[in-house]
Amino acid sequence: MKKEILKERTGDIVTQMHFAKQSILTAEMQHVAETENLSPDAVMKDLAAGRLIIPSNIRHSNLKARGIGRALKCKINANIGNSPVSSGHKEELDKLAVCIELDTDAVMDLSTGPDIVEIRKSIIENSPLPVGTVPIYEALEKVDSVEDISADLLLEVIESHAEQGVDFVTVHCGILQEHLLDAKSRLAGIVSRGGAILAQWMISHMRQNPLYERYDDILSICRRYDLALSLGDGLRPGCIADASDKAQFAELDTLGELVTRAREASVQAMVEGPGHIPLNEVAMNMQREREVCDDAPFYILGPVVTDIAPGYDHISSSIGAALGAYSGASMLCYVTPREHLGLPTLDDVRQGIVAYKIAAHSADIALGRPGARQRDDEISRARVAFDWERIFSLSLDPVTARRMWDETTPEECDKDLDYCSMCGPKFCAMKLSKALERLDPDYFRVDKDKR
Repeated sequence: MKKEILKERTGDIVTQMHFAKQSILTAEMQHVAETENLSPDAVMKDLAAGRLIIPSNIRHSNLKARGIGRALKCKINANIGNSPVSSGHKEELDKLAVCIELDTDAVMDLSTGPDIVEIRKSIIENSPLPVGTVPIYEALEKVDSVEDISADLLLEVIESHAEQGVDFVTVHCGILQEHLLDAKSRLAGIVSRGGAILAQWMISHMRQNPLYERYDDILSICRRYDLALSLGDGLRPGCIADASDKAQFAELDTLGELVTRAREASVQAMVEGPGHIPLNEVAMNMQREREVCDDAPFYILGPVVTDIAPGYDHISSSIGAALGAYSGASMLCYVTPREHLGLPTLDDVRQGIVAYKIAAHSADIALGRPGARQRDDEISRARVAFDWERIFSLSLDPVTARRMWDETTPEECDKDLDYCSMCGPKFCAMKLSKALERLDPDYFRVDKDKR
């Protein structure tokens, strides 16, 4: 029997998983159950088992909780954040506003340039979405070189992110010394920034990954704030030639171990997935993660399914993302048109979000998730009725849909127009097909000569 819903989490361990194991229904669990059309007991059961997470730092006061797990609708994350050579405080808050407008499920602040702490503070204060970060970026910003990073500094930075209200952190705990030789023969090497930083650190110090060695200390921080772990794929393939190689899967095996240890500590954890994978290997990668990591939520970047589309990687990757979501991924990390080329602009962020909303929603429909097709049916009815305002409002990106309609519709026409500029009034198939309404049920039994 579940206990009373908690309005505030208190105690030495404040994680959603901790309360789920005790059959205590939190307000966040209740909210996720309502938004996902699931029973609270089903949410609590998957949460207690680690098959579902609800990133929700107790210090993120304006958060609207989102659940991430294979039993729920597929979620998408948008990466924002400045770089040492581009963007600033205002630009990143503008990107956050687009994420909120388009109903993104999570946002990661990947800032590596000036004002890291201040930008993150503003994003958390203004975001009802779960916020994620990669603490090792700030750790590197605090020192002169990779070699100067210490384990204590990494833990200090992780805790500072937790204190600010970050809901989940990417930590590359699974890349180990013994994996580095396997990565040496790759075409693209190590493309994860966090993975590359730690690889250089391990080679320079001839020591094991400090995040792996101090993993229990990381778990202790997570338990105090309900900071969820996103176990980073530091050895994800960065090109099709490196996909599904020994290095990638060796790290995945370590991540499986780390998932088990997180669950034993009642810490929420998801696993990050591959970046570049050919289409025929996507489903296999999803299945392998489920087996190795005991169905921990899989959070995948793309995957990009061809390497020849710079400028269009939001499309090449959303193809892989849709298949990944259909095959079991729980959350998709968007890719923008500017991937591999530069820091995304405001319009790049919009295009990336919409491409990934399409990918996630397509998988939800195909998997028959509760309520997934309702919006599709509603917009179809609006199209048949030429209800343009309704069409715009139901679109993933109403602003773009309205702009495109306006650009190609004669100025003298209004929103009551019963055709669009593709066909015009004479060739509109939906208008012509209204003749079907006049068909008598006995139509096909009437003699041909009388037609």
